[in-house]
Amino acid sequence: MAMTINEDECISCGTCETECPTDSISSGLFAYKIDASTCTECEGESETAQCAEACPVSGCITKT
Repeated sequence: MAMTINEDECISCGTCETECPTDSISSGLFAYKIDASTCTECEGESETAQCAEACPVSGCITKT
């Protein structure tokens, strides 16, 4: 599984990118995006996905 960013909700603040321990988040044309092939949902790193915890927009980053 992997986390996903809702492009309609993303404000492109970049907070999620700096929190990702696997460097799976990058800026896209209109919003940030998560590489599903490298996202681990922070398993082994933290109890919760750090990107979703750090995001200022509630519900913007969710599990796919």
